[in-house]
Amino acid sequence: MKKLKFAVLGCGFWSKFQIGAWTEVEGAELVAVYNRTRSKAEKIAGYFKVPGVYENAEELFKKEKPDFVDIITDVDTHALFVDMALKNGMKKIICQKPMAPDFVTANKMVKMCSEAGARLYIHENYRWQAPVRRFKQIVDSGIIGKPFKARVSFLSGFPVFENQPFLKELDHFILTDMGSHVLDVIRYLFGECEELWCQTRAVNRGIKGEDMATVMLKMKNGMPVYSELSYASIVEHDSFSTLYILVEGENGSVYLGPKFEIRTTTRKGTESEIVKFPFYSWADPDYIVNHESGIHVNRNILEDMLGKARAENTAEDNLETVRLIWACYESAAEGKIIKIEEFI
Repeated sequence: MKKLKFAVLGCGFWSKFQIGAWTEVEGAELVAVYNRTRSKAEKIAGYFKVPGVYENAEELFKKEKPDFVDIITDVDTHALFVDMALKNGMKKIICQKPMAPDFVTANKMVKMCSEAGARLYIHENYRWQAPVRRFKQIVDSGIIGKPFKARVSFLSGFPVFENQPFLKELDHFILTDMGSHVLDVIRYLFGECEELWCQTRAVNRGIKGEDMATVMLKMKNGMPVYSELSYASIVEHDSFSTLYILVEGENGSVYLGPKFEIRTTTRKGTESEIVKFPFYSWADPDYIVNHESGIHVNRNILEDMLGKARAENTAEDNLETVRLIWACYESAAEGKIIKIEEFI
Protein backbone atom coordinates (compact mmCIF):
# COMPACT_ATOMS: atom_id res chain seq x y z
CA MET A 1 0.00 0.00 0.00
CA LYS A 2 1.36 3.38 -1.01
CA LYS A 3 1.88 5.75 1.90
CA LEU A 4 1.25 9.47 1.73
CA LYS A 5 4.06 11.46 3.29
CA PHE A 6 2.98 14.28 5.56
CA ALA A 7 4.36 17.01 7.79
CA VAL A 8 3.06 18.51 11.02
CA LEU A 9 3.18 22.23 11.77
CA GLY A 10 3.04 22.91 15.50
CA CYS A 11 4.44 20.73 18.29
CA GLY A 12 2.51 22.00 21.27
CA PHE A 13 0.38 20.09 23.78
CA TRP A 14 -2.08 18.51 21.32
CA SER A 15 0.51 17.41 18.79
CA LYS A 16 1.47 14.31 20.79
CA PHE A 17 -2.07 12.99 20.67
CA GLN A 18 -2.78 13.99 17.08
CA ILE A 19 0.47 12.44 15.84
CA GLY A 20 -0.14 9.43 18.07
CA ALA A 21 -3.47 8.94 16.34
CA TRP A 22 -1.71 9.03 12.95
CA THR A 23 0.56 6.16 14.04
CA GLU A 24 -2.54 3.96 14.26
CA VAL A 25 -3.62 4.72 10.68
CA GLU A 26 -2.18 2.74 7.77
CA GLY A 27 -1.23 4.68 4.68
CA ALA A 28 0.39 7.79 6.15
CA GLU A 29 4.02 8.46 7.09
CA LEU A 30 5.15 11.47 9.12
CA VAL A 31 8.40 12.75 7.60
CA ALA A 32 8.87 16.15 9.26
CA VAL A 33 7.70 18.41 12.07
CA TYR A 34 7.92 22.18 12.48
CA ASN A 35 7.76 24.40 15.53
CA ARG A 36 8.98 27.97 15.96
CA THR A 37 10.66 26.80 19.19
CA ARG A 38 12.97 24.12 17.82
CA SER A 39 13.33 22.27 21.12
CA LYS A 40 9.63 21.40 21.08
CA ALA A 41 9.93 20.04 17.55
CA GLU A 42 12.97 18.00 18.57
CA LYS A 43 11.11 16.54 21.55
CA ILE A 44 8.15 15.40 19.44
CA ALA A 45 10.43 14.13 16.67
CA GLY A 46 12.38 12.10 19.20
CA TYR A 47 9.26 10.58 20.73
CA PHE A 48 7.82 9.49 17.37
CA LYS A 49 11.15 8.95 15.55
CA VAL A 50 10.47 11.60 12.91
CA PRO A 51 13.50 12.28 10.66
CA GLY A 52 12.85 15.91 9.72
CA VAL A 53 12.94 18.74 12.29
CA TYR A 54 12.40 22.40 11.32
CA GLU A 55 11.99 25.81 12.91
CA ASN A 56 11.27 27.37 9.51
CA ALA A 57 8.05 26.19 7.87
CA GLU A 58 8.96 27.52 4.41
CA GLU A 59 12.15 25.46 4.50
CA LEU A 60 10.16 22.37 5.45
CA PHE A 61 7.84 22.72 2.45
CA LYS A 62 10.69 23.27 0.01
CA LYS A 63 12.90 20.42 1.26
CA GLU A 64 10.36 17.75 2.22
CA LYS A 65 7.62 18.32 -0.40
CA PRO A 66 5.01 16.38 1.64
CA ASP A 67 1.81 15.00 0.13
CA PHE A 68 -0.22 16.73 2.83
CA VAL A 69 0.25 18.86 5.92
CA ASP A 70 -1.45 18.76 9.33
CA ILE A 71 -1.59 22.19 11.00
CA ILE A 72 -1.72 21.97 14.82
CA THR A 73 -0.82 25.57 15.67
CA ASP A 74 -2.68 28.34 17.52
CA VAL A 75 -5.93 29.41 15.87
CA ASP A 76 -4.59 32.89 15.03
CA THR A 77 -1.96 31.31 12.74
CA HIS A 78 -4.22 28.87 10.88
CA ALA A 79 -4.97 31.14 7.92
CA LEU A 80 -1.30 32.11 7.64
CA PHE A 81 -0.11 28.50 7.44
CA VAL A 82 -2.91 27.46 5.08
CA ASP A 83 -1.90 30.30 2.77
CA MET A 84 1.76 29.25 3.05
CA ALA A 85 0.86 25.65 2.22
CA LEU A 86 -1.10 26.76 -0.86
CA LYS A 87 1.78 28.95 -2.08
CA ASN A 88 4.04 25.90 -1.78
CA GLY A 89 1.74 23.86 -4.00
CA MET A 90 -0.05 21.84 -1.32
CA LYS A 91 -3.39 20.38 -2.45
CA LYS A 92 -4.26 18.51 0.75
CA ILE A 93 -4.31 20.45 4.02
CA ILE A 94 -5.60 19.56 7.49
CA CYS A 95 -6.18 22.26 10.09
CA GLN A 96 -6.93 21.99 13.80
CA LYS A 97 -10.24 23.26 15.13
CA PRO A 98 -11.43 25.95 15.49
CA MET A 99 -10.77 26.69 11.86
CA ALA A 100 -10.28 30.41 12.37
CA PRO A 101 -10.55 33.15 15.00
CA ASP A 102 -13.70 34.52 13.33
CA PHE A 103 -16.29 33.67 10.68
CA VAL A 104 -14.91 36.10 8.08
CA THR A 105 -11.45 34.50 8.20
CA ALA A 106 -12.93 31.00 8.03
CA ASN A 107 -14.85 32.01 4.91
CA LYS A 108 -11.66 33.35 3.32
CA MET A 109 -9.79 30.12 4.09
CA VAL A 110 -12.47 28.01 2.43
CA LYS A 111 -12.56 30.32 -0.59
CA MET A 112 -8.79 30.46 -1.14
CA CYS A 113 -8.49 26.66 -0.96
CA SER A 114 -11.37 26.24 -3.38
CA GLU A 115 -9.84 28.71 -5.83
CA ALA A 116 -6.49 26.88 -5.60
CA GLY A 117 -8.12 23.51 -6.24
CA ALA A 118 -6.98 22.29 -2.81
CA ARG A 119 -8.82 20.20 -0.23
CA LEU A 120 -8.99 21.67 3.28
CA TYR A 121 -10.04 19.44 6.16
CA ILE A 122 -10.74 20.44 9.77
CA HIS A 123 -9.63 18.20 12.62
CA GLU A 124 -12.90 18.24 14.58
CA ASN A 125 -12.92 15.05 16.62
CA TYR A 126 -15.91 15.03 18.98
CA ARG A 127 -18.33 13.66 16.38
CA TRP A 128 -15.85 10.78 16.05
CA GLN A 129 -15.90 9.86 19.73
CA ALA A 130 -16.93 6.21 19.96
CA PRO A 131 -19.84 6.86 22.37
CA VAL A 132 -21.22 9.58 20.07
CA ARG A 133 -21.02 7.28 17.00
CA ARG A 134 -22.75 4.48 18.91
CA PHE A 135 -25.36 6.91 20.25
CA LYS A 136 -26.26 7.98 16.71
CA GLN A 137 -26.55 4.33 15.62
CA ILE A 138 -29.11 3.69 18.35
CA VAL A 139 -31.14 6.83 17.60
CA ASP A 140 -31.07 6.13 13.85
CA SER A 141 -32.17 2.51 14.41
CA GLY A 142 -35.69 3.75 15.11
CA ILE A 143 -36.00 2.06 18.49
CA ILE A 144 -37.20 5.28 20.16
CA GLY A 145 -39.28 6.38 17.18
CA LYS A 146 -39.13 9.86 15.73
CA PRO A 147 -37.06 12.17 17.97
CA PHE A 148 -38.89 15.30 19.12
CA LYS A 149 -36.35 17.04 21.39
CA ALA A 150 -32.79 16.80 22.66
CA ARG A 151 -30.35 18.16 25.22
CA VAL A 152 -26.57 18.28 24.74
CA SER A 153 -24.48 19.19 27.79
CA PHE A 154 -20.89 20.04 28.58
CA LEU A 155 -20.70 20.91 32.28
CA SER A 156 -17.27 21.03 33.87
CA GLY A 157 -15.32 22.59 36.68
CA PHE A 158 -11.98 21.47 35.27
CA PRO A 159 -9.35 24.13 36.12
CA VAL A 160 -8.56 25.10 32.54
CA PHE A 161 -7.40 28.57 33.55
CA GLU A 162 -4.81 27.14 35.93
CA ASN A 163 -3.37 24.82 33.28
CA GLN A 164 -3.60 27.36 30.46
CA PRO A 165 -3.50 30.92 31.91
CA PHE A 166 -3.68 32.53 28.45
CA LEU A 167 -7.32 31.43 28.24
CA LYS A 168 -8.18 34.16 30.75
CA GLU A 169 -7.19 36.78 28.20
CA LEU A 170 -9.38 35.55 25.34
CA ASP A 171 -12.27 37.83 24.39
CA HIS A 172 -14.20 34.78 23.18
CA PHE A 173 -13.79 31.52 25.04
CA ILE A 174 -16.21 28.66 25.63
CA LEU A 175 -18.18 28.97 22.39
CA THR A 176 -15.04 28.97 20.24
CA ASP A 177 -13.35 26.31 22.37
CA MET A 178 -16.08 23.82 23.35
CA GLY A 179 -18.82 25.25 21.14
CA SER A 180 -16.81 24.04 18.15
CA HIS A 181 -17.31 20.50 19.46
CA VAL A 182 -20.84 20.76 20.84
CA LEU A 183 -22.42 22.53 17.88
CA ASP A 184 -20.68 20.20 15.43
CA VAL A 185 -22.03 17.14 17.29
CA ILE A 186 -25.51 18.68 17.19
CA ARG A 187 -25.23 19.07 13.42
CA TYR A 188 -23.91 15.49 13.11
CA LEU A 189 -26.82 14.08 15.09
CA PHE A 190 -29.73 16.27 14.00
CA GLY A 191 -28.85 18.05 10.76
CA GLU A 192 -28.69 21.77 10.08
CA CYS A 193 -29.98 24.59 12.27
CA GLU A 194 -32.69 27.03 11.19
CA GLU A 195 -32.43 29.55 14.01
CA LEU A 196 -30.92 29.93 17.47
CA TRP A 197 -30.94 32.01 20.62
CA CYS A 198 -27.97 32.28 22.98
CA GLN A 199 -27.00 33.73 26.34
CA THR A 200 -23.44 33.92 27.69
CA ARG A 201 -21.81 34.84 30.97
CA ALA A 202 -18.39 35.02 32.63
CA VAL A 203 -18.67 33.21 35.98
CA ASN A 204 -15.04 32.62 36.94
CA ARG A 205 -13.35 35.78 38.17
CA GLY A 206 -10.62 37.55 36.26
CA ILE A 207 -11.47 36.30 32.75
CA LYS A 208 -12.29 38.36 29.66
CA GLY A 209 -14.39 35.90 27.69
CA GLU A 210 -17.45 33.81 28.51
CA ASP A 211 -17.15 30.52 30.39
CA MET A 212 -20.88 29.74 30.29
CA ALA A 213 -23.24 29.62 27.33
CA THR A 214 -26.80 28.42 26.88
CA VAL A 215 -28.01 27.85 23.33
CA MET A 216 -31.52 27.01 22.15
CA LEU A 217 -31.58 25.76 18.56
CA LYS A 218 -34.47 25.07 16.22
CA MET A 219 -33.28 22.57 13.64
CA LYS A 220 -34.47 22.61 10.03
CA ASN A 221 -36.50 19.47 10.75
CA GLY A 222 -38.37 21.45 13.41
CA MET A 223 -36.73 19.69 16.35
CA PRO A 224 -35.70 21.83 19.35
CA VAL A 225 -32.24 21.19 20.81
CA TYR A 226 -31.14 22.69 24.12
CA SER A 227 -27.38 23.01 24.60
CA GLU A 228 -25.52 24.06 27.73
CA LEU A 229 -21.79 24.71 28.03
CA SER A 230 -19.93 25.64 31.20
CA TYR A 231 -16.45 25.68 32.70
CA ALA A 232 -17.87 26.96 36.00
CA SER A 233 -20.01 23.97 37.00
CA ILE A 234 -19.67 22.07 40.26
CA VAL A 235 -21.66 18.93 39.49
CA GLU A 236 -21.70 15.29 40.55
CA HIS A 237 -20.64 14.04 37.12
CA ASP A 238 -18.17 16.34 35.38
CA SER A 239 -18.32 15.92 31.61
CA PHE A 240 -14.83 17.20 30.80
CA SER A 241 -13.53 15.71 27.50
CA THR A 242 -16.93 14.31 26.52
CA LEU A 243 -20.62 15.21 26.25
CA TYR A 244 -23.82 14.08 27.93
CA ILE A 245 -26.68 13.76 25.46
CA LEU A 246 -30.39 13.01 25.89
CA VAL A 247 -32.70 12.44 22.93
CA GLU A 248 -36.41 11.84 23.44
CA GLY A 249 -38.50 10.14 20.79
CA GLU A 250 -42.13 9.15 20.38
CA ASN A 251 -41.40 5.61 21.62
CA GLY A 252 -38.58 6.16 24.11
CA SER A 253 -35.33 7.95 24.88
CA VAL A 254 -31.56 7.46 24.65
CA TYR A 255 -29.12 8.95 27.15
CA LEU A 256 -25.33 9.11 26.91
CA GLY A 257 -24.05 9.77 30.40
CA PRO A 258 -21.11 9.31 32.77
CA LYS A 259 -18.53 6.59 32.19
CA PHE A 260 -19.58 6.28 28.52
CA GLU A 261 -22.80 4.50 29.46
CA ILE A 262 -25.66 4.63 26.94
CA ARG A 263 -29.13 3.91 28.37
CA THR A 264 -32.02 3.22 26.00
CA THR A 265 -35.49 3.41 27.54
CA THR A 266 -38.75 2.26 25.97
CA ARG A 267 -42.06 1.12 27.49
CA LYS A 268 -40.47 -2.33 27.79
CA GLY A 269 -37.79 -1.00 30.16
CA THR A 270 -34.20 0.27 30.04
CA GLU A 271 -31.22 -1.36 28.39
CA SER A 272 -27.67 -0.25 29.14
CA GLU A 273 -24.32 -0.59 27.41
CA ILE A 274 -20.90 0.85 28.16
CA VAL A 275 -18.55 1.85 25.36
CA LYS A 276 -15.00 0.62 26.01
CA PHE A 277 -11.66 1.59 24.52
CA PRO A 278 -8.37 -0.14 23.65
CA PHE A 279 -5.07 0.95 25.20
CA TYR A 280 -2.64 3.22 23.34
CA SER A 281 0.79 4.09 24.74
CA TRP A 282 0.63 7.68 23.50
CA ALA A 283 -2.86 8.39 24.87
CA ASP A 284 -3.85 9.53 28.36
CA PRO A 285 -6.23 6.91 29.83
CA ASP A 286 -8.18 9.66 31.61
CA TYR A 287 -8.99 11.28 28.26
CA ILE A 288 -9.05 8.21 26.03
CA VAL A 289 -12.47 9.09 24.57
CA ASN A 290 -10.93 12.25 23.13
CA HIS A 291 -7.55 10.90 22.07
CA GLU A 292 -8.91 7.72 20.48
CA SER A 293 -11.36 9.69 18.36
CA GLY A 294 -8.43 11.27 16.54
CA ILE A 295 -7.67 7.90 14.95
CA HIS A 296 -11.09 7.79 13.32
CA VAL A 297 -11.11 11.35 12.01
CA ASN A 298 -7.58 10.92 10.63
CA ARG A 299 -8.51 7.67 8.91
CA ASN A 300 -11.62 9.21 7.35
CA ILE A 301 -9.63 12.19 6.03
CA LEU A 302 -6.88 9.94 4.63
CA GLU A 303 -9.44 7.74 2.88
CA ASP A 304 -10.86 10.86 1.24
CA MET A 305 -7.38 11.88 0.10
CA LEU A 306 -6.92 8.41 -1.42
CA GLY A 307 -10.34 8.49 -3.09
CA LYS A 308 -11.70 5.62 -0.98
CA ALA A 309 -14.37 7.51 0.97
CA ARG A 310 -15.88 10.94 1.48
CA ALA A 311 -14.58 12.95 4.42
CA GLU A 312 -17.09 14.27 6.93
CA ASN A 313 -14.73 16.97 8.17
CA THR A 314 -14.29 19.15 5.11
CA ALA A 315 -13.76 22.85 5.60
CA GLU A 316 -16.99 23.51 3.70
CA ASP A 317 -18.90 21.40 6.21
CA ASN A 318 -17.10 22.81 9.24
CA LEU A 319 -17.82 26.33 8.04
CA GLU A 320 -21.44 25.69 9.04
CA THR A 321 -20.31 24.92 12.59
CA VAL A 322 -18.25 28.13 12.62
CA ARG A 323 -21.34 29.98 11.37
CA LEU A 324 -23.33 28.71 14.37
CA ILE A 325 -20.59 29.77 16.82
CA TRP A 326 -20.58 33.34 15.61
CA ALA A 327 -24.35 33.45 15.28
CA CYS A 328 -24.38 32.55 18.98
CA TYR A 329 -22.16 35.51 19.78
CA GLU A 330 -24.38 37.88 17.80
CA SER A 331 -27.49 36.50 19.51
CA ALA A 332 -25.95 36.94 22.96
CA ALA A 333 -24.74 40.47 22.18
CA GLU A 334 -28.02 41.68 20.69
CA GLY A 335 -30.45 39.59 22.73
CA LYS A 336 -32.31 38.24 19.74
CA ILE A 337 -33.01 35.10 17.74
CA ILE A 338 -30.66 34.66 14.78
CA LYS A 339 -31.90 33.07 11.55
CA ILE A 340 -28.93 31.08 10.26
CA GLU A 341 -29.58 31.55 6.53
CA GLU A 342 -29.33 35.31 7.09
CA PHE A 343 -26.03 35.07 8.98
CA ILE A 344 -23.43 35.49 6.24
